[in-house]
Amino acid sequence: MRVFLVAGEPSGDRLGGALMEGLKTLAPDVRFDGVGGPLMQAQGLVSRFPMSELTVMGLIEVLPKYFHLKRRIAETAQAVLETRPDVLITIDSPDFSLRVAKLVKAASGIRTVHYVAPSVWAWRPGRADKMAKVIDHVLALLPFEPPYMERAGMECDFVGHPVVNEPLASVEEKSRFRSEFGLGDAPLLLALPGSRRGEVERLAPVFGEALRMHLSRHPEMRVVVPAVAHIADQVAEQVRNWPGDPVVVDPRGVEPTLAAAHKRAAFGAADLALAASGTVSLELAAQATPMVISYKLNWLTQKMAERLVKLDTVTLVNLVSDTRAVPECLGPECVPDKIAARLAEVQANPETQTEAMRVTMERLGRGGESPGLRAAQAVLDRMPGRNA
Repeated sequence: MRVFLVAGEPSGDRLGGALMEGLKTLAPDVRFDGVGGPLMQAQGLVSRFPMSELTVMGLIEVLPKYFHLKRRIAETAQAVLETRPDVLITIDSPDFSLRVAKLVKAASGIRTVHYVAPSVWAWRPGRADKMAKVIDHVLALLPFEPPYMERAGMECDFVGHPVVNEPLASVEEKSRFRSEFGLGDAPLLLALPGSRRGEVERLAPVFGEALRMHLSRHPEMRVVVPAVAHIADQVAEQVRNWPGDPVVVDPRGVEPTLAAAHKRAAFGAADLALAASGTVSLELAAQATPMVISYKLNWLTQKMAERLVKLDTVTLVNLVSDTRAVPECLGPECVPDKIAARLAEVQANPETQTEAMRVTMERLGRGGESPGLRAAQAVLDRMPGRNA
């Protein structure tokens, strides 16, 4: 079986790596091709170009790279058509992925699967109908998503979120992490200003000022900043003058298993987190770390989003648990004094998020079969000619 996969950012790489591991378990003869990051490469993918080229978010941020991305879309679609895989699996990054799928479908009958349903329940519900023209099957991370996809005419399976299958930090790992990074017994505040360069550029200065306000009342706290490899240098530069003697957890040059243990321990050891919006809220919930979510887009993109978004929260923990337990500072609210106020509230009453985080993990499949294996099984079950 030949599978062509396309992922465009770290969260997609994580999904792709788990899916590939599942496919190798269920179909040992599987062969991979496509575009992905280190976790997918660890499962045997030789990426056709660096995944980091696709890690862009927001209308204004995309414009300078538009022609380069357009060439990569055409290149990737041509590679799919030339290699004729049994299935093309695109993973998140819809602006890139679905354009590749469109070109592939226009020129062939290759089966297409998209991993991560678009958030049509939040904004632009018409996207599902457009997607159905180029996608045969959707793998959904959230339990309430399949009806939206099926209504548009696509097959859809809820497969759970890989975050529920990731190991929790042990007491020994957390102790070792504190010792290795010189943190002693200080209370820890985790700061996560994003995984894209544009996000870090916008959010790091705001986060830094918010932390300065918060740490003026809690001078004993230390700040820990886990970074993804492709922007670790930028993160280190941005946080250099932050308060709390910040420790940047840089995965570059570190053996992957140890890098994962460092990140896991940082999340598990933290008493409080300030994070950009995204999958990271689920990673924090998995480690039961109370959090504040804050985010702002480029001004024009923000104005467009305000007109289109239909929900009163963007945080996945809030959505999956059907609560509003995690406070948010979004758009015009993403300013230091408001963020600092929310941090103070959460630090004073961290238990207010405990139940919402537990429910979130339960609803996403914790305690059940591995989501990567479930996703692989769903792909195989829906393949024409493979049903018993």
